Amino acid sequence: MADEDSVLLITGPNMSGKSTFMRQVALIAIMAQIGCFVPCKSCDIPIFDQIFTRIGASDDIVSGQSTFMVEMMEVNNAITNATKNSLVLFDEIGRGTATYDGMALAQAIIEYVHENIGCKTLFSTHYHELTSLESSLTHLRNVHVSAEEVKGEVVFLHKVKTGAIDKSYGINVAKLAKIPLDIILRATDILNKLQDNENYDKEKLSPYNYVAPLVYDSKTEIEEEVINKVKNLNIYEMNPMDALNLLNELKNKLK
Repeated sequence: MADEDSVLLITGPNMSGKSTFMRQVALIAIMAQIGCFVPCKSCDIPIFDQIFTRIGASDDIVSGQSTFMVEMMEVNNAITNATKNSLVLFDEIGRGTATYDGMALAQAIIEYVHENIGCKTLFSTHYHELTSLESSLTHLRNVHVSAEEVKGEVVFLHKVKTGAIDKSYGINVAKLAKIPLDIILRATDILNKLQDNENYDKEKLSPYNYVAPLVYDSKTEIEEEVINKVKNLNIYEMNPMDALNLLNELKNKLK
């Protein structure tokens, strides 16, 4: 972060490492302040008086507090007690309520921290609309954790780069979790309709206006590549060791 930056707004895909990056910053700050070596050739780290975090989801059933209530209380503790010399880590604030409620709260919190506290703050979000704040908040900068789509699969690069990203790859992650294909196809259809209309059109999004593909191929490009390789094999020209090596190669590709 440059001296004039106070807020890093972090976007990026699910599972790409946003939370890990934020935890890493906090741990390095603590290590530096107690005199430990830190994992870099050189660094210039300010002295923080306190570190406030809201990372992860948890509730307090005994006290009758929901996950979202606990989140709001931890946010309140941070913005009430943080000073200009504090470090604040907010991970996806607002996700525990309705979309517009959550996005409104997230933006208001960012603006408050930026204007009234001015401390070093890392704020990760999937509300991509918030990235427009860079043009109105002078000390806020967009960064993103990068990823690429290769052969139909999302590949996480684990690199933090300048600028915003407008895709979370949530459906790709659902595919990795082996969510049934019918759900993936319907979710993709809904996502495309939402992005085309930029609002919630209940008629277009109705299940009565969805026709599942009559014929579809659930295989990935990697699976297609393996199948084509098997189809083109001349097994009569292979010895047993060649066959075992090829089988092992194909198995590793499908992992």
